[in-house]
Amino acid sequence: MTVTPGRTAPLPAADDLLRSVFRRHAAGVAVITARGPRGPVGFTATSLTSVSARPPLLSFGIGTGSSSWPAVSEAEHVGVHVLGEHQEELAATFARSGADRFAAPTVWREGPEGVPVLDGVLAWLVCRVAGRVPAGDHRIVLAEVLLGDPAGTGAPLLYHQGRYRGLRD
Repeated sequence: MTVTPGRTAPLPAADDLLRSVFRRHAAGVAVITARGPRGPVGFTATSLTSVSARPPLLSFGIGTGSSSWPAVSEAEHVGVHVLGEHQEELAATFARSGADRFAAPTVWREGPEGVPVLDGVLAWLVCRVAGRVPAGDHRIVLAEVLLGDPAGTGAPLLYHQGRYRGLRD
């Protein structure tokens, strides 16, 4: 293999390579919520993807070792919340292991289908879980959008190079 001067040799496929590459990929930040047997659960996700317009489907990934996985694995409905750049602390709270994610200062209410709905987000959706697909140490959850509210104001929160960032023109 020839290496261009000033460039490093390609690395073999490994979890470190994948993490390194995706640190360079800016992603929108969302919080996924569900009602669990012991109360609400939720986690921060950067894997939110629109899948289909007809029917309206989306997907997100969740690690099977996540504290939210047991509830999400059984939930019939989930909430999907697109965060604004003013919600960096909320994103960090839902990403933090062991945090009481629904305690103050988090503001939320029980929404349609009993799904926890976060206040002050750019947009939220309530979705019916349509499937859970095994994917390594994660599951890809496919969910059909039932209803939501896209009326929040502001710019989206992004995740890039291991940090939360705002959108810049």
